[in-house]
Amino acid sequence: MAKKRIAIDMDGVMADLNQHYCDWYFERTGERVTKEQLNGVPETTGFPQEGIVHHFLHTPGFFRTAPVMEGSQRVILELMEHYEVFIVSAAVEFPQSLVEKIDWLKEHFPFISWKNVVFCGLKTIVKADYMIDDYDKNLRYFEGERLLFTAPHNVNYQDYKRYDTWAEVAKFFAAERAPVAQQLA
Repeated sequence: MAKKRIAIDMDGVMADLNQHYCDWYFERTGERVTKEQLNGVPETTGFPQEGIVHHFLHTPGFFRTAPVMEGSQRVILELMEHYEVFIVSAAVEFPQSLVEKIDWLKEHFPFISWKNVVFCGLKTIVKADYMIDDYDKNLRYFEGERLLFTAPHNVNYQDYKRYDTWAEVAKFFAAERAPVAQQLA
């Protein structure tokens, strides 16, 4: 039996870009902004100096130095034992991020083959059984099971199953596998 396929977004799901925005903003302005203060506002907005955070997305080193989302490495490694896992990022929007994202994956997720990394524009081309993403624009047209990973910009989304942590994602997939395991027993 072929393994089911999971498409996993990078930014905001594997890489904690929201914390990274806050850290970079503080380092450059001396002003503290917390992720909680960003709840309900569009990504890269909500900072006192508007526009500066969007500029970070075009700054060399930004994507390369993003912190890893807690629990993501362990859970993705576990998922790879039972599923075909692809990392899918709309990276071509920020062309300078391409090499940085590859290097970031090599450092933090060395167990993911380059063959399982997809950089694209629109994710409407993605065909998988599950997609884990933090954006409605990526989940809306996806035909499989949609898992919304919580981020400040999506706290008001109501149309998806929401997952706040990688531990919750692991629990979801363990429950998904349980009926199959029972059928095989």
